[in-house]
This record gives sequence, structure tokens and C-alpha cells, in this order.
Amino acid sequence: MSEPLLDVRDLRVSFRTRTGVVTAVDGISFTVGPGDVVGLVGESGSGKSVSMLSVLGLIDNPNCVIEGQALFKGRDLLTMSDDELRAVRGQEIAMIFQDPMTALTPVYTAGWHISEQIRAHEKVSKKAALARAVQLLDAVGIPNAADRVNSYPHEFSGGMRQRVVIAMALSCNPSLLIADEPTTALDVTIQAQILELLKSLQSEFGSSIVLITHDMGVVSQMSDRVMVMYGGRLAEAGPRREVMRNPLHPYTWGLMASIPPTDGTRVARLAAIPGAPISPGDPDRDHCLFSARCRFVSDTCRPQPELVEHIPGHFDSCVLPFADRVELRRQAMTPLEVAP
Repeated sequence: MSEPLLDVRDLRVSFRTRTGVVTAVDGISFTVGPGDVVGLVGESGSGKSVSMLSVLGLIDNPNCVIEGQALFKGRDLLTMSDDELRAVRGQEIAMIFQDPMTALTPVYTAGWHISEQIRAHEKVSKKAALARAVQLLDAVGIPNAADRVNSYPHEFSGGMRQRVVIAMALSCNPSLLIADEPTTALDVTIQAQILELLKSLQSEFGSSIVLITHDMGVVSQMSDRVMVMYGGRLAEAGPRREVMRNPLHPYTWGLMASIPPTDGTRVARLAAIPGAPISPGDPDRDHCLFSARCRFVSDTCRPQPELVEHIPGHFDSCVLPFADRVELRRQAMTPLEVAP
């Protein structure tokens, strides 16, 4: 097996506040191999974005404490200086941010954004960088790229702005692309176009992708491997096909049950996860963090369950008897009401 491109080990991110320490990421470990597409999924507040922002050194809050290791091509990103990180960000690791409007400076053109990043990492002329920007805009599906390269962000639609951000991220052919909710603010048809674009560009450029999302449908369409996060911890991780067909953790069951079925009996109301996500500031973390919302909770959910490999390559952190999971999953994912 080839060495992982990114190897994150026991990553912990916490913030000192007036009311105490808030734990946003609580000891997660994972790898991203060359050419892999890894889906990082979970509700808002589960620690997905904070995990990757901390790996890239993009959290500059002085009250933030980051521990663990994040080895990228054998070098620990968490111990790099600011200058070393600037050399890596944009050139070797790029990020597509959630909101394309705030990711682009409104007073600069699309071409300026892309060419500025190219010139920050490569010794090329303004003319050559702008020509490369036109090629990238054309590659991501911007019509009349030679003209639109001089357009400002407000002159693009939401979907087109996201394409500009993707072009900027790909401008230096990065080895790793982090996509943070790249389709959240877009309508369904544009979402499908952006996902298809990412798949084709990943195949063309050969970049590995970490896809941050709360949508299990996006994960099933894009990812090779899936990591399900809850409360800053990994609840489940494994190959996409295995996790989607045979989910093992009650939290994953809840996420999948919330997806409307495309065939079979029409349901009037979907099964829902009761309650609200756990607060990162919850001081009691010596238990399964999902236990307050789990219908199968018992005394065995304390102390904190560890990730266990019940199936080769497929991990979960639930103490429910493995032999009972199929029946319990059926109960958890059965719609509450059936439409007439």
C-alpha cells in the first residue's frame, strides 16, 4: 500500500472561554491516500470544518489549543511556521470554502483572484498567469472565459462564483483539495453540476479530496471512504459502499433515515433524530456523546466507547451487540408514518 498523503493522528482542538474549555475536536485520527475522496459528514457543530481549518493553520484565535499530528507527505503541518504553511497552502493543499461570496474579494476580478494565487507560488508573468486563469475558468465550465476573466464576483451567479473558487483552488494543481460544504448555498440542479465538476476535475488533476458535508446523499455520490463525526469524535468510518449499505452506528442510522426514499412506499413523515446536537462546551464527555439522543442507550454507553473494527476496514464506536445491529437498524430507520 502507498503511504498516505495526509495522516491525522489524535487531533484535538479546544478553545479557552470565560466559562471554561470548549472541546471542538476530541481526538480523531484518519488518513487520506493519493487520489482518495474522503467524505467527512455530520450535523453542524460536529467539528468537521474546525478539524480541517486547524490542520491548515487557519485558526488564528489565541485561545485555541491544537494537539496531535497532521502529517502531510511526512511533514507535520501542526509544527510548521507561518511561512512554511503559506508555501503549502494554495500550492500543495487548497480549500474550497463554504460561501463563495465571502471567499472572493468584491473589488477584484475573477482573473485577479486566480492569477494572484498562481504568482504567489510560481515565478510567472502577469500575462502568463492571466492566460492560465482563462484556461481554468474554461475548465470549470465558465462560458466565454476570455471575457468573464475580467468580471467581478457580483457579476456571477452563486453557482458560477463557486466555479471561480474551484478554479482558484485548482490553479496550482494541489495534491489535496479540501471542499467545505461546496454546494450548501446552491439549488439542487446547480449542486449536481458542481459535484459532477469536482468528480471530473479530480479525475483529470488527480488530487485527493476531503469533502465536508452534512448530506449523506452527497457522500454516497462522491466519496470512496466515509467518516461520520458527532460531537468532535468519529462515530463511524469505513468504505463508502460498506457504510451506506451496512451502517453500524445509531447516529449514522439517523442521518440515513432522514433521506427521503426514491422508491417503494411513500412516507408522510421521515424518522428523525430526537433532541439537539451536543454542545462543544458540555463538560461531561466521559460517555458516548450521542447517548442523550439514542433510543438504544444503556449503562454500557459509559465510559466513552472506542472505535472498534467489527468488519475489516469498517469502524464504529457503539457498544450495542454486533449481532443485534441489523434488527436495531431496521427499527431505527423505519418511517414513523406511511402515507395513504
